[in-house]
Amino acid sequence: MSSTAFDSAILGNLFSTEAMRQIFSDHNRIKLYLDIEAALARVEGRLGIIPAEAAAEIQRQAIVENIDFEKLGSRTELAGSPIIPLIDQLAERCGTHGQYCHWGATTQDITDTATVMQIRDALALVEDDLRAISAALAALAKKYRDTPMAARSMLQHAVPITFGLKVAEILAAIERHRARLAQLRPRVLIGEFGGAAGTLSSLGLRGLEVQSALMKELQLGEPEATWHTHRDGIAEAGNFLGLVTGTLGKFATDIKLMMQTEVAEASEPHEVGRGTSSTMPQKRNPVACNIILACTATVRHNVAALLEAMVQEHERAAGPWLIEWIAIPEIFLAASGALFHARYLAEGVTIDTDRMRTNLDITGGLIVAEAVMVRLAPLVGRERAHRLVSEISRD
Repeated sequence: MSSTAFDSAILGNLFSTEAMRQIFSDHNRIKLYLDIEAALARVEGRLGIIPAEAAAEIQRQAIVENIDFEKLGSRTELAGSPIIPLIDQLAERCGTHGQYCHWGATTQDITDTATVMQIRDALALVEDDLRAISAALAALAKKYRDTPMAARSMLQHAVPITFGLKVAEILAAIERHRARLAQLRPRVLIGEFGGAAGTLSSLGLRGLEVQSALMKELQLGEPEATWHTHRDGIAEAGNFLGLVTGTLGKFATDIKLMMQTEVAEASEPHEVGRGTSSTMPQKRNPVACNIILACTATVRHNVAALLEAMVQEHERAAGPWLIEWIAIPEIFLAASGALFHARYLAEGVTIDTDRMRTNLDITGGLIVAEAVMVRLAPLVGRERAHRLVSEISRD
């Protein structure tokens, strides 16, 4: 039975997407754990660290269909982590070869590496949405590059701009996020394999050899050093989505304000029944904007939790690490919801250019007061010009 907005059959598609939910599902998480265990066995079998026949059997049995999820859940409550009971089930299925499961690894190696693999797949979805949003905004900027409207400063009319410029500024921010995404991948998509305390001592002198081969197998970067209690990579991924959704929230806020009855310069894409009121039939409320802003706030608060999780003790933490188990899925799920609705908005927003022109004229020309002051300043001085134009404007 669902209990959150993200896994709700009713609310789920408002606040997240099916593709992102799949990445952070229990089924996929356990599959990744098993994929890592199978890859570790393959590598160690190939290097002669464990018997080849044991490696083959572990790989054969390390499939999610072999796992009793009900039993795994009850045992996880006792162990505090799903890895130990998962290895127990895998080892049992492998018979005498089961003793070679998880050879040289520790619980956090498997969990951290699976989290990075989830982040890798999730960032691919984020990248697709950013690309589509960028294309839609570029088309809007080009279409409305010469459409005049009132710029607003402190919610007041400022000077004339064009709607194309307004959109181009958001587009520039999205493009910066796309550049950030490319830059952060080499830092974030790093696997973890350090053993009990980062020394890989249980593998003797071959620990780094196994680590290198395992990361190649999983197509992840090799760590410069063990990061069991150094969570900057995980935090960077979360903070990146905090930046992305912050920009989407700004976009949604501007459109929401432009939808006000007194402004009426923009509206969300129209569909029958969308944004209706239960009592006022004339209303057409924002929907996408509201959801984007809710998702943005959710991401932002969870990013703060990730920063809290960075403060960990010694070589293995007793608690802060588990914060990520809650925060990372929620950050990516909420971000997927914000991205989905921002894409919908960018691709379908309706612009009323006539209303923009009408609003531009409602002050009877006062919106160009700055231009008058600038022309007058060489004749009477800037301060006097500012005071004169200000007094005339008030009159």
